Amino acid sequence: MIYLDRVALEIKSVGLYNLILQDVENILGKKNPTKDEILETIKSNPEILEEYKQLNTEYNISNIHIKNIDVSKLKDGCRDIAKKINSKLDHLRDIEKYTLDFEQSSTLVIIFSIEFFVLFSVQYFIVLLNLKEWQLLIYGIFATSVVVAWIYANREKKKYKNNSAIYDREYREVLELISKLENKNCIKKSDLIVKECDEHV
Repeated sequence: MIYLDRVALEIKSVGLYNLILQDVENILGKKNPTKDEILETIKSNPEILEEYKQLNTEYNISNIHIKNIDVSKLKDGCRDIAKKINSKLDHLRDIEKYTLDFEQSSTLVIIFSIEFFVLFSVQYFIVLLNLKEWQLLIYGIFATSVVVAWIYANREKKKYKNNSAIYDREYREVLELISKLENKNCIKKSDLIVKECDEHV
């Protein structure tokens, strides 16, 4: 459901992907590659596509380059399947953020940031406010916050793993359902492709 022509064009022309463009240029050994050269590089170097997908996910840009099907234009035999596809596409977009590795997710960054703030506060209370007689209690609160953060991080890691598996399964199901509708001459997959990202316009 990712449209490689769009990927190549965005890598070439959108500033967000400049670092990926540099990687492509390094692989090709030349500056300012054409869209076709970028496309060939993506096909022969899957890590480039993975970089693109990860960057999009970090910036909440969908890697699903398929729009929902207009069910009002379909005959009855196709409408139910199309509604199912639309429902699954919406769900995929909702859980797409879980396709990132948890270790590279903003969730983990937030957890570490909060713990750093708590540690700074502990030092502030003990040293600057001269609360040395309370330091055991304050350090106990900090230790408790570390345990809570660890439990929360593990729960979130499990959520990422479960939702990533759901994403992979539903992604394959949507592709199969789209093929089924195409075989029944209800739709053309090419008509559903989103060739341009609104966020870049």
